[in-house]
Amino acid sequence: MDRTEKSKLVTELRGTFENANIVVVSHYTGLNVAEISDLRAKMRAAGASFKVTKNRLTRLALEGTPYDQIGDLFTGPTAIAYSDDPVAPAKVAVEFAKKNDKFVVLGGAMKDVRLDTDSIKQLATLPSLDELRAKIVGMLNTPATRVAGVLQAPAGQIARVLGARSQQSEAA
Repeated sequence: MDRTEKSKLVTELRGTFENANIVVVSHYTGLNVAEISDLRAKMRAAGASFKVTKNRLTRLALEGTPYDQIGDLFTGPTAIAYSDDPVAPAKVAVEFAKKNDKFVVLGGAMKDVRLDTDSIKQLATLPSLDELRAKIVGMLNTPATRVAGVLQAPAGQIARVLGARSQQSEAA
């Protein structure tokens, strides 16, 4: 890799760090290509990205970004997971780490807030942004159906009373 490729990679990583809402740093020692591809696919499905990084270039890219404080995590074979959704990469990384002992979550950050491993695990238990949106839409739709049911109930009762009254007058 020559200087221009390295500077291009640093610029690309810096843009990634400036735009991401969360960065999760992990070690992937011993994972084979199929396992990393599986992890990438799971990240993509959750709306996150996963990238194996060069430590020295990543530390250069971190300078001047809100994620500058996580530079010390980049030792050994590291990879980053990042996304606009603050829950998605944490959730996928923690689930993958539970199933695969070779994958270890080291920590990360949400902009200027550093997260340790326990914080990442707690973040992974939260519902994702899409799940929260679905819950809000469900809560907004529920009152509308209840209002319609309440409004229809008196009309139904009146119709039943009138029907019963007409049957009484026919019988008499």
